[in-house]
Amino acid sequence: GMSFLMAEYTYMAVYIVLFSIFLVFFTGVPTTIAFVVGSITSILCGWIGMKIAVFTNVRTTHQCWKNLSAGFDVAIQGGCVMGLSLVSLGLLALFALIEVFKAYFDFSSSQVMYEAIAGYGLGGSSIALFGRVGGGIYTKAADVGADLSGKNDYGLEEDDYRNPACIAEI
Repeated sequence: GMSFLMAEYTYMAVYIVLFSIFLVFFTGVPTTIAFVVGSITSILCGWIGMKIAVFTNVRTTHQCWKNLSAGFDVAIQGGCVMGLSLVSLGLLALFALIEVFKAYFDFSSSQVMYEAIAGYGLGGSSIALFGRVGGGIYTKAADVGADLSGKNDYGLEEDDYRNPACIAEI
């Protein structure tokens, strides 16, 4: 899990540097700064989200041993914490970026400033795309490994419900 994220974040860092060089020539320094801040915010949200998800999933599984209702309650609470935390972090970073732009850059109008702020969304969404694609590849590799292990070690068919690793597909 975490070693995969570190490898993925290494590739993302290369992308951020290369795309920033491209952006600085075509859009200017403010948009490039917004792009980098958006990218870093998205990476932080991905990391924190993964930590909260793992933390919550362990507790949800434990509560489900007692009864499904208790497990459902823990899952909902964990999802609420994750959603509120990540949205709050994104909005705080955006607010801070706007305040820094107002203080340190001399834009001809607020429209020009907000056009530069659009780089924040570009950075955040491009990193989210990396995470989505990379996570899908990682999940597919885990699924294939689980199917092979179940078939070779226990004689189970592909996606057999008795193989606990196949639960992720549900």
